[in-house]
Amino acid sequence: MTENDTTPEPTPIVCEFLERDRQFKALSESVRAANKKALFDALEAAGISSVTVTFDGCGDSGQIEDIVVEGAATQLPVTPIEIALVQWGQSEIARPTQSFRDAVETLAYDFLEQTHGGWENNEGAYGEFTFDVGDRTIRLDYNERIETSEYTQHNF
Repeated sequence: MTENDTTPEPTPIVCEFLERDRQFKALSESVRAANKKALFDALEAAGISSVTVTFDGCGDSGQIEDIVVEGAATQLPVTPIEIALVQWGQSEIARPTQSFRDAVETLAYDFLEQTHGGWENNEGAYGEFTFDVGDRTIRLDYNERIETSEYTQHNF
């Protein structure tokens, strides 16, 4: 009997996918700080002190459930805001203007993907983001649903 301690080399298709994934993640990371700053600047200018975003997902789909605004303004402004968007397989960063609601959702989905990719799969997850405008922080409270099964068999 011989031991095989070698790890097979990835195929060219796998290597290409891994490189595209690395580029996508790097490009996504490069726009996060500017997107966060743009959103917080606009929220502050609108008199908003915090935004709470609730999300829920399971069965391979997930969505933003609600967005609640607190502060001098109780609604998200209607003025559009520019948020940089990165798309899989694209090397160019898109910079469309979006509604405030879409911009908040874009950041929430981006942070979910960054921290808990696949949050919507199987039993899924739920939680909320709190955008604290004064502190310029975004807190994620995340709850993952887990299904377990324990089996025991005894033969005597």
